[in-house]
Amino acid sequence: MKRSIVTLILSLMSAPLGAQWLNHPTPGMPRTADGTPQLTAPAPRTSDGTPDLSGIWRLNGLGYTFNIFGKHPVEMLPWAKAVYTERVASYGKGSPDTNCLPAGPRAGLFGQDPVKFVQTPGLLLVLYENAPARQIFLDGRALPKDPNPSWMGYSVGHWEGDTLVVDTAGFNDRTWLDLAGHPHTEALHVTERFRRLDFGRIQLQMTFDDPQAYVKSWTIPVDVTLVPDTELLENVCHENEKDRTHLVGSLQDEKHNEATVSRTVLSRYIGAYGAGPLGIVRVTVDDDRLAVELSGGGGRHFAIAKSDEDFFLAELGAWLKFVSDAKGDVTQLRITSVEGDVPARRLPDMAGTK
Repeated sequence: MKRSIVTLILSLMSAPLGAQWLNHPTPGMPRTADGTPQLTAPAPRTSDGTPDLSGIWRLNGLGYTFNIFGKHPVEMLPWAKAVYTERVASYGKGSPDTNCLPAGPRAGLFGQDPVKFVQTPGLLLVLYENAPARQIFLDGRALPKDPNPSWMGYSVGHWEGDTLVVDTAGFNDRTWLDLAGHPHTEALHVTERFRRLDFGRIQLQMTFDDPQAYVKSWTIPVDVTLVPDTELLENVCHENEKDRTHLVGSLQDEKHNEATVSRTVLSRYIGAYGAGPLGIVRVTVDDDRLAVELSGGGGRHFAIAKSDEDFFLAELGAWLKFVSDAKGDVTQLRITSVEGDVPARRLPDMAGTK
């Protein structure tokens, strides 16, 4: 019944960050006396005085990749809610990700794959490892009136002080807003606001507006950090695609066989776990149910108990197993998908937190 963490573990295993040109320092990078990148240095500017967004960045929207709303759900129109419910019940069967198609409006939110910005006076070029490039035109043109719908949409940008505001429309409706299956229509309009705080950080806000699918727009914050002294890698999804054959069964099957676990047992797992490239995984208990929150936003995901130590996260398509030492103290959370295991060590400062 299990489904993989779509794209997530696959990307980590098939395209390790910085595996080439490791000895090629980023040009123009301010450094300390020992050569360490000085990421708190002032943000660079172009010759015309605007902030220069050029560089290789990591957009930590990992949690939003699984839940584009975050902690505050937005009401869906009836047809959209029906589509979403069906996608969740079938473990996301038919997802564009499992068919190695572009991620569309959420491209770059994965949180681990680097994204490269190349800024010129009239164009910001955004390069991805596993998605088509985006052209953000900064030359004053307007969005096309009747665009041919595309995977990545059409983007134009303008400066409001030191903030670059990017409007994107013209998406096709074949992509999902997140891996859980929230749909959108060709009426989707995405507004991004980029503000470079210093050399190593960009503050990003993304607003999604689709009146044909949702009753109102919503905005999510995304942390963006510079990744110095590395380069992009080619990542071809079909070379390591393992998901489609595992998309069988239904969510109802798992719920039908759910085990009953006492709150006393669940409370033993509360805390934070360091999951390496997945960041910090936080475990809480709410209404006698185990809840998991990923780094990079996205809110909580409730797990289905299979035993006292084993749980299933349907939205993430992953199995969780809590491991205890000889004294009975919980020391590790093991996250399993079809691509393998990710060990998550319990962080000492959070152990025992209730």
